[in-house]
Amino acid sequence: MPNTKPKVIVTRRLPEVVETRMKELFDTELSQNDEPMSYEQLVDAVGRCDILVPTVTDRIDSKVLSRAGDRLKLIAQYGAGIDNIDVETANRRGITVTNTPGVLTEDTADVTMALILSVPRRLIEGAEIIDNDKFTGWSPTWMLGRSVSNKRLGIIGMGRIGQAVARRAKAFGMQIHYHNRKKVAPAIEQELEATYWESLDQMLARMDIVSVNCPHTPATYHLLSARRLQLLKPTAYLINTARGEIVDEAALARMLEKGLLAGAGLDVFEHEPEINPKLKKLSNVVLLPHMGSSTIESRTAMGEKVIINIKTFADGHKPPDRVIPAML
Repeated sequence: MPNTKPKVIVTRRLPEVVETRMKELFDTELSQNDEPMSYEQLVDAVGRCDILVPTVTDRIDSKVLSRAGDRLKLIAQYGAGIDNIDVETANRRGITVTNTPGVLTEDTADVTMALILSVPRRLIEGAEIIDNDKFTGWSPTWMLGRSVSNKRLGIIGMGRIGQAVARRAKAFGMQIHYHNRKKVAPAIEQELEATYWESLDQMLARMDIVSVNCPHTPATYHLLSARRLQLLKPTAYLINTARGEIVDEAALARMLEKGLLAGAGLDVFEHEPEINPKLKKLSNVVLLPHMGSSTIESRTAMGEKVIINIKTFADGHKPPDRVIPAML
């Protein structure tokens, strides 16, 4: 990179402290509104910057990358997931891709645990009864939910977030089970008292609650297909705070509508921001607007990681959070 400040284009509004620091360090062009860039705007951006700072709402596919100019050398993703970026094409074109892993772990696990508690215990239903002035007094058999203590929790994806969810669930007296590409370290298994299932199908059939915490990749698209969803017990609950594309949302909605599942808690959706209308009508479903990492602390830490990646790269060194295609 030249000694002059690199040209950085940011696609969305970021926390003010992050934007201010980026303006100080780089020749930064900030977004003037908080709406996703169109295809034409992304093409314009990649054609005239050294570094692009996109978010999960920006699809940086091969079509966009084919229009990139020779200047573009770094895509510094503001986010941990990189399923919106064609990393292999970027790599072939000599464009480095970075992300912001680790900083979202605890906050996303908190929201996952909140859904694990709120769906079986019918907390949102209860709050709506108060809001609608329908509470007429306590009754021994009214608004009965399900306890989470002593229930089997099946975690799909035992990375940072999956392990953080497991620690919280264990504290609530849940039995931890997991499916992953490979077993975690013995010390972690022992700490969490976790049971590993090589077969996802076998695990799904035995769990009371299933939490999706794996990344979205071509291999995990519709990992929870209609066939796999049918393996779940009618009394089971599904929680997804990872990516909507991992679950066949239409099949999930049909099963919930027919009473073939006890309930679901979703923070992500397959065709975001669109949500299947059937899901919105169901009382046994808690829907959140993709807010798993929505804390001031997490979003600021994400920005700090982006700045470190850019600064390291601009100084001629390998950025700490480089995404290698083989990692996907």
